Amino acid sequence: MQLRKKNRFLKNGAKKSGNLKKFDFNKNSRSLFAAWFVVFIFLAVCIIFPLFCVLISVRVSDFAKVFSSVNFHQALKNTFFECLASSSVSVLIGYVFAYAVVKGNIPLKKFFSFVPLIHLMTPPFVGGLSFILLLGRQGFVTHHLLGLNVSLYGFWGLLIAQSLCFFPMAYLICMQSLLAINPNLEQAARSMGAGNLKIFFTITLPLSAPGILSSFLFVAVNVLSDFGNPLIVAGRFRVLAVEIYTQLTGWLNVGTSAVLGIVLIIPSVILFVIQNKMLKNFMPKISSIGGKNSFSLGIDFDSKKYSGRFSSIIMTLFVAFISLCVAAQFIAIIVGSFQKLWGVNTSFTLEHFFVVRHYSKGLVNSVLFASIAAVLSTSLAAVSSYIVHRTDSRLKNVIDVFSQIPSSIPGSLLGLAISIASNILNFHSAPVLIVIAMTVAFLPFSYRIISQSYAQISLSLDDSSRSLGANQMRTLFSVIAPIASNGIFSGLIYNFIRGAGTLSAVIFLVSFNTPLTSINIVNLAEQGDWGKSCALAFILTLITFLILGMGYGIIKIRERKIRL
Repeated sequence: MQLRKKNRFLKNGAKKSGNLKKFDFNKNSRSLFAAWFVVFIFLAVCIIFPLFCVLISVRVSDFAKVFSSVNFHQALKNTFFECLASSSVSVLIGYVFAYAVVKGNIPLKKFFSFVPLIHLMTPPFVGGLSFILLLGRQGFVTHHLLGLNVSLYGFWGLLIAQSLCFFPMAYLICMQSLLAINPNLEQAARSMGAGNLKIFFTITLPLSAPGILSSFLFVAVNVLSDFGNPLIVAGRFRVLAVEIYTQLTGWLNVGTSAVLGIVLIIPSVILFVIQNKMLKNFMPKISSIGGKNSFSLGIDFDSKKYSGRFSSIIMTLFVAFISLCVAAQFIAIIVGSFQKLWGVNTSFTLEHFFVVRHYSKGLVNSVLFASIAAVLSTSLAAVSSYIVHRTDSRLKNVIDVFSQIPSSIPGSLLGLAISIASNILNFHSAPVLIVIAMTVAFLPFSYRIISQSYAQISLSLDDSSRSLGANQMRTLFSVIAPIASNGIFSGLIYNFIRGAGTLSAVIFLVSFNTPLTSINIVNLAEQGDWGKSCALAFILTLITFLILGMGYGIIKIRERKIRL
């Protein structure tokens, strides 16, 4: 009996291994203390100090100027109205998509489950650029298919672009909440005569409500921080993220930009705190991105069919339509790359690809900086997660907070803060500043993934390693990190992909001698040079998908070796 209890105890993992002590964070662990010191200094210098610089750069007159401005009031109203609308539509699409994949009786379920995840891995500006090609004044859908002479720029265009851009995030969270529901509850209700509709409203929807709310909060933070889509699609529809950029680059109003950034970060932090509590209290961490199933996408759906024939048809049509919209974005970018002039001269040409070779320096910089930042952010996340979750460090709560807080900082404010801090320090190395901005921006994602991976590893392994004489750093790199390698590698791949296409966090930091592909794409789009912009976007998207495919292949090979 005692042996059985012991075996069960060891299987339960870190949370249930209360009798196993975490490593003591003491003076004898000099290597880990050094790592902790590096992490703490990085968080202090690259997050706290830049935000402090923003605060001290603001004067009372700047607040008075901003709050008395009619443009500010309009931008503020537009921002929060758009945030509410885009977040709601994104969550609605994400939840219905997740329900169809998890509970619905639809064909090609495995294929459709991949669509949002692949879309999540594309550069964020693809949505805005493809919107122009498809729904602009000379758009393929609006002008050529429907023959409409309309412009969807502004609120409606931004709503469409952001909804398609952010619904994969909502899909991931909602999918996990649906998978966590015990199917026996639904089966019991069905055996008592309840129909599919009643089961949905009395069991499925209430039990998945925390996931819906959590996904809304998560998406809302990202919508508030979105810069690329409003810059390309919003037109005269002013939002705060773009106003920060306009005030600094167009009018050189550092104080005004700083005030707008402070105004924007307040709701972002509030939403972040609420969302973080929701994830801890009600939701499992997103294990389909990180941890054991990262990038393998091995989703085990219940074989039971919970939808009737009519609802299955509706869900199939809905999922197919959203997937078609996602595919149309990629197709528009590809076709636009080979057309002489979009909407006017559709003849085939390779001219754009020959011309964009002049932008090769930006492409090299994007790949190089994203690679360095991905390695740094993932390494910092691995050490931070270990300190927080597997040691007794007194400052682990501080590291936990500051490892996640960058996710609540709008990209435009982060870039502005680092720019102001660099001017105060008289440090103007654009490559270093860009790498720092990327590292800070993507640190929270890696941290959450790796934390979840560590949480699945029993503390008994630490205890065994300690009994054999290994110190903390050796335990981390020789025992814990190899077991959590899928989660670590997933964070690395994701950070590279997002870093290669990042826009808002680096737009204040680029220089003439240090261009980036994402900035070049936006500049070409603003000039109306759609062909060159599409060609660059196509090349960058190919690179990101190549890296994604390599990462997926490596993980599958590792899984096969483990099985053998």
